[in-house]
Amino acid sequence: MPDDGKRYEIIEGELYVSRLPSFEHQYTCGRLFKFLNEWDEENAIGVALIAPGVIFADDDDVAPDVVWIRSERLAAALDKAGHLHAAPELVVEVLSPGKANEQRDRQAKLKLYSRREVQEYWIVDWMRKLVEVYRRDAGALKLEATLEAGDLIESPLLPEFSCQVGKLFFTPPSSKGKK
Repeated sequence: MPDDGKRYEIIEGELYVSRLPSFEHQYTCGRLFKFLNEWDEENAIGVALIAPGVIFADDDDVAPDVVWIRSERLAAALDKAGHLHAAPELVVEVLSPGKANEQRDRQAKLKLYSRREVQEYWIVDWMRKLVEVYRRDAGALKLEATLEAGDLIESPLLPEFSCQVGKLFFTPPSSKGKK
């Protein structure tokens, strides 16, 4: 793929091209990674990664925003170039503006991650300040909950992990007190 400042992914043989993410998108990804990484440093059972390449097959090659994978799966999942070739337990996609981007994450990637046996999939909407949690049930990822800013994200994959949804999103500094 060309090095032209765009993001390329292949899902079921179809090429998806998008612009590089915005500030708010990257801020939210960073916050998710921070909370997952801090939890994992306490528990030492896996690894959180930002935008790793996940190559399921030649026609399924994606770069999710954040993933978490158990340590015992990680060594077997990595190739020599450092790309994952097996499904992480948790995949997180932070929505980018635009109908095409939203459809890719809500439809194409949901179907791919479900087919590739991801255990949990979070779709994070920084524009509406929501998190949709999909969990594997009867062989497929199904919507478990839609969480708002005051709700807590918790997961059976991540014992004792808890994060308030509102803490994931950028809040501009207050202009109070400035002259």
